[in-house]
Amino acid sequence: MPASPSSSAQAARKAVADRLREIRRDAGLTGHALAERAGWHKSKVSRLENAVTAPSDDDIRRWCAACRAEEQTADLIAASRSADSMYVEWRRLQRTGLRRLQESYGALYERTRVFRTYCANVVPGVLQTHEYATALLRSISQFHETPDDVADAVTARLARSERVVRTGDHRFVLLLEESVLRHRVGDARTMAVQLGHLLSAMTFPSVSLGVIPFTAERRMWMIETFTVYDDRQAEAELLTARVNVTSPTEVHQYLKAFREFSHLAVYGAEARALITSAIHALE
Repeated sequence: MPASPSSSAQAARKAVADRLREIRRDAGLTGHALAERAGWHKSKVSRLENAVTAPSDDDIRRWCAACRAEEQTADLIAASRSADSMYVEWRRLQRTGLRRLQESYGALYERTRVFRTYCANVVPGVLQTHEYATALLRSISQFHETPDDVADAVTARLARSERVVRTGDHRFVLLLEESVLRHRVGDARTMAVQLGHLLSAMTFPSVSLGVIPFTAERRMWMIETFTVYDDRQAEAELLTARVNVTSPTEVHQYLKAFREFSHLAVYGAEARALITSAIHALE
């Protein structure tokens, strides 16, 4: 089963903290002595070594200098930055609004050949209609209290989706819980148009769409929405943060979960019947 979405980030941060502790001990310094050399309050050393506080680049430089281990500075800074990028709070990503966040995915989407996405809450971004995306991003903007650039963000999202879904050699393997079809985003018309678009998208050569029925006998429980980009990177979406997973072991767990979900899903005529039923329920 997949680990907690933030486990890889926590493990990476702890690994950096453990390396800092080892460097101090190899230098024969107590925490108090290191703090004095670095010009810090003594409690800071404990916070850094226990991963309570993430070290800044300057913290690492001072630590290594105090321990006369400057040759390890560059590697530690790189490891720390990598750990920091694994778990990124939405408030950091969205501080200037939602448009730049949408645009930031451009390079990743262009280089990815196979997208595997599991959704338990909303329609995947690559298949969202203009009205659905607007209603969804507006609710996100209001909840997270971001600058209101929803119109521009929707334009950026749809332009990116159109580019990768309709052109190039990208392939999208998408699994939706049936609840996604019933969870209303926007008004009834917005949902009807969105569900109709899903029916159309099932005919796209680049798209494989499966739906996990309410009646499926669960061998895999519902978890957070996630996407695996090729076999190299997974991304999970939490309420407060985006979690990037690059550890091969953890990416493998997400791929395993995706395979389990795929066995629960129905495809083709059965999936279309579930979508059509959801449309009729809006009437």
